[in-house]
Amino acid sequence: MTAERARGPAIHVRGLEKSYKAVQVLRGVDFDVARGSIFALLGSNGAGKTTVVKILSTLLKADAGSASVHGHDVAAQSAQVRESISLTGQFAAVDDILTGRENLVLVARLRHLKAPGKIADDLLKRFSLTDAGARRVATYSGGMRRRLDIAMSLIGDPPIVFLDEPTTGLDPQARLEVWQAVKELAARGTTVLLTTQYLDEAEQLADRIAILHQGRILVDGTLAELKQLLPPAKVEYVEKQPTLEEVFLSLVGDNGKEA
Repeated sequence: MTAERARGPAIHVRGLEKSYKAVQVLRGVDFDVARGSIFALLGSNGAGKTTVVKILSTLLKADAGSASVHGHDVAAQSAQVRESISLTGQFAAVDDILTGRENLVLVARLRHLKAPGKIADDLLKRFSLTDAGARRVATYSGGMRRRLDIAMSLIGDPPIVFLDEPTTGLDPQARLEVWQAVKELAARGTTVLLTTQYLDEAEQLADRIAILHQGRILVDGTLAELKQLLPPAKVEYVEKQPTLEEVFLSLVGDNGKEA
C-alpha cells in the first residue's frame, strides 16, 4: 500500500448516482469514511442504503460518480476491492447443518488459509462462542447466529467490513450482543460501514453518521455535530425514570449471552 493510500480515507464516495429504470435511487451521494472508524449510513427503508453498499462492494455498477475502497477504484479495480472487504447482509449466511466451528473452518479452507482450525478456534473465542462451537448452528439463538456470521466475514482479516442492517429481526438482547461485536471490530482497527434504520443503533455505535433520504445525504457528522443542528430544548426538573434498556438489563442480567 502506498503512503498516500494509507493516509487517505478507507472509503471515498463522490456523486454516486443510480437508477432502476425510471426510479432514481441515488441522486449524487458524497461521503468519506476514516480508517478504523464506524460509519453509520442511517435511513428508512428505500432510502438507498443497500444500493450504496452494493456499489461499494462491486456487486452493482453506478450510473455516475466515483468511489474508492481501501484506495482502489470500485469500477476499475474491482478485484482489489473485493480482496479488501467483507460483506455481511441482512440475514446470517451460515449453514445450519454444520457446527459453528465447521462453518468457520469451511470458509478458511475455501480461502486457502493455513491452519483453518486455529483460525476457527480464535474467532470462536473472540466472539464468545467457544462453548457453542461444537453445536449445530440450527440450535443457535439469533444473536449467536449473527455473531458467527460476523466472525465468518473476518476470516482473512479484511481491513474494511460492510454490515448491511446487521440487527434486522433480532431481539433486544441479541442486538446488544451484535453491537458489542461491532465495537470490538473497530477497536481492533477494522473500518466498519454500517447501514441501519435504527436511530439508537447509529447513536450507540457510530463515530460519524450520515442520514440518507430519497437518495441524497442530508447531513454527515458526529453525533454531537448532528445534535447541534436543533436548538436546545427547555429543561425542566423531572424525576429521572429508568430507560427501557436499564429495566431490560436489570431483569436479564449482564451475562445474558447464550453459550
